[in-house]
Amino acid sequence: MKFKSVFTAIAITLAAAVPASATEAKTYPYHAKENHCPSGLQPIVMAGVICCGTPNQPMTYSQMQAHPAGYRKTVERSGRRMVCPAGEKGCFYQ
Repeated sequence: MKFKSVFTAIAITLAAAVPASATEAKTYPYHAKENHCPSGLQPIVMAGVICCGTPNQPMTYSQMQAHPAGYRKTVERSGRRMVCPAGEKGCFYQ
């Protein structure tokens, strides 16, 4: 029973040490043509679901999900080419 109370004390201490902003869910603005939310609220996206609320992130959900442009892969070409003769089995480099 000692271990259970020690773990409980540690869990309570860690929960108190976490700032409130870290536990708050990220909400992104959703730009819709029409606003069907009650006054003072606007459409938001929270975990991929559209609902009414106040956004706490400056970018939209789709902007956050977009992957940054990656690097361009280069293909090293050799002087050889693949030859596949008709009527023969298999191909080879020439």
